[in-house]
Amino acid sequence: MIRSILTISTGTLASRLLGFARDAMVAALLGAGPIADAFLVAFQLVNVIRRLLTEGALNAALVPAWLRIQTTQGAIAAAAFAGRVLGTISAALIVATILIGFAMPAVIALLAPGFVGQPTLQLAVNNARLMLPYLAFAGPVTVMMGLLNAQQRFALTAFSPLLFNIALIAVMALLLVWRQEPDTAAMAISAAVGIAGLLQLLMLILRQSSGNLATPLRLSLDGEMRGFFRKALPGMLASSAPQLLVVTGAIIASTTPAAVSWLYFANRLIELPLGIVGTAMGMVLIPALTRAVRSDDHAAIAQAESRGLELAVGLALPATLGLMVLSHLIVQFLFQHGAFSSTDTISTASALIWLALGLPAHVLVKALSPAFFAREDTMTPLLATLIGLVVAIISALVLNTSFGASGIAAAIALAAWSSAIFLTARSAAAFGFSLDHDARRRLPIIVVSSLAMGGLLWLAAQLALPWIAQAHGLARLALLALLIACGLAIYGALLTLTGTVRWAEIRSALKRSPAAG
Repeated sequence: MIRSILTISTGTLASRLLGFARDAMVAALLGAGPIADAFLVAFQLVNVIRRLLTEGALNAALVPAWLRIQTTQGAIAAAAFAGRVLGTISAALIVATILIGFAMPAVIALLAPGFVGQPTLQLAVNNARLMLPYLAFAGPVTVMMGLLNAQQRFALTAFSPLLFNIALIAVMALLLVWRQEPDTAAMAISAAVGIAGLLQLLMLILRQSSGNLATPLRLSLDGEMRGFFRKALPGMLASSAPQLLVVTGAIIASTTPAAVSWLYFANRLIELPLGIVGTAMGMVLIPALTRAVRSDDHAAIAQAESRGLELAVGLALPATLGLMVLSHLIVQFLFQHGAFSSTDTISTASALIWLALGLPAHVLVKALSPAFFAREDTMTPLLATLIGLVVAIISALVLNTSFGASGIAAAIALAAWSSAIFLTARSAAAFGFSLDHDARRRLPIIVVSSLAMGGLLWLAAQLALPWIAQAHGLARLALLALLIACGLAIYGALLTLTGTVRWAEIRSALKRSPAAG
């Protein structure tokens, strides 16, 4: 499990770091005004679809169903089932792309009601229509990635999203060199989104050409397919809860100038640890728990759930505290360039602090949901997501009037905790969430160690502020990296001294694990 999670986390980390470079270039090109708001609403629409499809969301239904058919009917039947899924999803998304393109003014008005009656609305519509071809490419990409995950071949699914960011960064680099105006730059970046999706699809097709994971390819709406999609759609929505909550916040924030941009850039920083920890765990835990549940292996179930929860808390909690303590310094270094002002930095950092409070809850949901998905129950995680959305809407409407973007960020965090608490209660009632002795001993130590690390990191940051204020460029990056390294070193030392982490055991486990390619 650790080796597979490391494989996915490494790919996700590389993709997120490229994403930061991409967003820094977007901030420099577009700033945080109406043009940026229009572009980011359109990009958020496509990005949510991209995350919903390509970052393991389909695993919730596809992996358990494919493994069940492979076990009971054989590899040929499993390949035929995958071929029908691939053909049906591809056809459906091509039709959806065309229909959404025609209805885009209404879609943008729904996503950003504050744009109605403003020139920003048409800018967002134009940007979104240029991005839409990506949706047609995302269908086959998500099925291919799901099939690779079912076979525990995680490396390709982890690293293929790099192409998306590489293509966009290349286009923006040219725009910066040519010094294009913000409106022209926004249109060019939008057009590049579809090209990025095509590159990702071509790479997976070339990789799949040597196998027969999804053959024959055909469109099907038989009873088996209808049953699959009845489980797949709730699972995909449930797996995309963090993105749906941010979109909900952006809809409400669209009434406040620049608030959409502040929330977007703050959320990008949350997505780094969420992607590294949450997405990786979801992709690994679903096949592991599915095999354990199908074989009725209670020891393996407890092992997977315990280690998953330890990793969730052990990685998400220190990341939360680190982002809160270093929020202003990180936002300032990454985004305060070109059209992105110091006022934008203050507002974005404030939103980041509140969003960070919800990070452990998001990761906890990612750790709890696979237990339901492995039992082919996608409705309970969906219900948790819907509860979170209701909480987000109500609390954001209340908090936005007094606190603006920061209030909306706090509402998103509150919604995430509502979903996590609901899933915890339901898992305990439905099948008894299994924690072994080691997990019950380690989890309190992890929490205390994280809090100690957060306090010491805050003290170190206060002492370093005079030097950071005078530093620029690489010198500031070096000081920020040193603070982060100090936090990691303190946390690692505390876990080692308490016996929570034994590095020799981890190295031994990694050597015993099979390659996760």
